[in-house]
Amino acid sequence: MGTHRTTLPGVGVQYDYTTESGQHISVVVHYDGRRFIGFYDQDDPDSCTLSVPLTPQEATGLAHLIDAAPIDAVRTEGIDLVTEHIPLGTRSPYGGRLLADTRARTRTGASIVAVLRTHSAHPSPGPDFRLAIGDTLVAVGTREGVDALSEIIAEG
Repeated sequence: MGTHRTTLPGVGVQYDYTTESGQHISVVVHYDGRRFIGFYDQDDPDSCTLSVPLTPQEATGLAHLIDAAPIDAVRTEGIDLVTEHIPLGTRSPYGGRLLADTRARTRTGASIVAVLRTHSAHPSPGPDFRLAIGDTLVAVGTREGVDALSEIIAEG
């Protein structure tokens, strides 16, 4: 089971998810808000057998059916604002470093509003908050800003 994020230049971001049973599903989030869910052949993980387009409202409705809590937490209808969870993986240069070292808001305009750890949450972390591999950063900003922040966290 795992998720892989790929930036699609000029298009948006593709999130690939593999379930515990080995099923490959992807979600492509376009910069204009459109989303596509792709379902892949288990025998050929590169072969998309079905692609379903979703409007932003349909995607929200589907997400609400899967897990209502995150949808109810932040409402952003009608404004150019997104909230995203960004994992701090083993390749990130920021594991063990201070949040201030990311210069997130200065570099991207996006804000890190919380850091989630395995058994704890740290809302409104200050610049002296020390990040750890395995943390999940909760970021808020424009689509472009959050995507840029995700790239910075992943690769430095």
